Amino acid sequence: MGEGNVGGKVRQAKLGGPPPSPPHLLPQQLSQGCRGGGSFGKELRANQLLELREGLDSAGGNLPPVLVYPLLPTTSSRLSPSRAARKRVQGPAGQGLQRRGLAACCKMKHLFLLLGVLQLLAATAAVYKQWIPNTNFETASNWDKGRAPCAGDVVRFEENKVVSVFISSPHALTDVYLPLNGELVLASGAGFAAFDGSWDPGCDSGATMSFADAEHRAWFDPTLWQAVSPGGELEPSGSIFSVDEERVPCSYDDVIFQPETSFRVNVDSSRRVIHVRSLSLTGQEFSSPEAWAGYLRGPSAPLHFHGNGTLQVTGTGCADKSGCACGNAPDGHRICAALLGVSGRQCPVPACQSPLQPLGHCCGVCGATVNLDFTPDFDLQKYRDRVVQALLSQPKYAGVQMAISKVHKEQTFLGVIPRGSVPLIQIVLIDNGTGAQMGTTAEQLAADIVEDTAQHGETLGISSAKLEVATGSTFSGQVGSHALSRITAGMVSGLLFCLLFLGGMFFLNRKGKLRLPALHLHWPWDRAEDPASPAPASDKGFDNPMFDVEPPVTDPGEEIPQEMAPKDHQVFYLNPLYNASETEA
Repeated sequence: MGEGNVGGKVRQAKLGGPPPSPPHLLPQQLSQGCRGGGSFGKELRANQLLELREGLDSAGGNLPPVLVYPLLPTTSSRLSPSRAARKRVQGPAGQGLQRRGLAACCKMKHLFLLLGVLQLLAATAAVYKQWIPNTNFETASNWDKGRAPCAGDVVRFEENKVVSVFISSPHALTDVYLPLNGELVLASGAGFAAFDGSWDPGCDSGATMSFADAEHRAWFDPTLWQAVSPGGELEPSGSIFSVDEERVPCSYDDVIFQPETSFRVNVDSSRRVIHVRSLSLTGQEFSSPEAWAGYLRGPSAPLHFHGNGTLQVTGTGCADKSGCACGNAPDGHRICAALLGVSGRQCPVPACQSPLQPLGHCCGVCGATVNLDFTPDFDLQKYRDRVVQALLSQPKYAGVQMAISKVHKEQTFLGVIPRGSVPLIQIVLIDNGTGAQMGTTAEQLAADIVEDTAQHGETLGISSAKLEVATGSTFSGQVGSHALSRITAGMVSGLLFCLLFLGGMFFLNRKGKLRLPALHLHWPWDRAEDPASPAPASDKGFDNPMFDVEPPVTDPGEEIPQEMAPKDHQVFYLNPLYNASETEA
């Protein structure tokens, strides 16, 4: 057999008699064929796969429990079978190492389970988020035909796409086109076999199957995550929900990728580093920075995660009993874009007036929000349990859902200039009401929470509570007061802006930077003092600044000089340089 090639001389199948049983593609020879430059990324013909039967017999017909076979670029050097064998520990020795590794892994799993139970007893429980999609060979949604390949199909991986594919069972195929870069992860007993041409009742078409593109699956897509229990079981959807930013793993969450699966995640982010508490993948749990750094140095890390962001395991949970903010606010626009879709869909129009916009949520909601200012004595976990047990569990609130978490609210001056942020506890309440009843049950629960805060706030570590409500009823008093508060805030902001503008104009005028026109204001009391002297209808005169002479006072019967007599209410003035006697002479 030629070095680096799958096949070499093609052995012709004998005619007549039962066809030989289809062999499995040997791991070592598959690795050699993928590493070699001659047949890498090329078609693996069925008659070439038959040549691997002798290698399977020499290996005793057994395969190690789980093997990973990397697919290297075509520029790699050609490897001989002996050099390729040194890349992996094969045979019984390799199986022994695998079994000892699995035994150690089982012990570690029991240890992690015990630690998980202890963590549940802590004041602040850990949150587990599990990645939903995978790139498994047997998953129907990973193929363009909507089904897994069967005998007689031609399997095609895009040449320039990076893939990591987990194969859990053996498959008989006609042709296989491999990519230029990636890995195939084979479970125990899994592999490829050459299709012998026999009839398969479940596969009549013999179609060409293309593996789907997984590059678009993003870390910050809330629809690709689900909340699970520490054991990995799906959490039932009950009365507790999360705002959109908290549906993606937060900085103190534990992240789980299901065992015996492969995946590829886009970690593009507005942050250079994305922090999580721990990561479980490929059957291993990474709960320390050192262990995670070792994984990142391995060959599988760039196949599983790609993008400009870097995942970092901290190994530490939230140490603040008042809770910790999620930390996904810098990527909130990515979360909303993924949630609404790249098609530019808009948020649905709520059926209530003035819908609420909770922090960390993409769209407006109908219901109620309660923002709590807290003291150092506040305990978020205890308060959440108190609200759930004492209020939310009441039968009249059966249709209400609650989200409660710590958030950071931005503070601004005049609604424009940012001046930092303040932490607060945000409670979001929504219900299943429709029409005019939408949000009314959530409003009642919010009122009970505020009343409980007023009575026991000092004991609970709550200093104040602010209630906002938006319901489907047009006569909701809370909606009116909420709208009035918005109007009042707008009026105050507008007045302050006008005062600031006038002050700036006055300052520039005093500095000589700006000249303002003179304003002559006529006050009503000025007119009341002299009602008999109205302003002339047409004033064609003006004051002479160089002549200031009081007109002579005359008696009522005395004749007024002609030059001082009014003519059609026109105003005249005396010329001091004019002498009437000289003119007469």
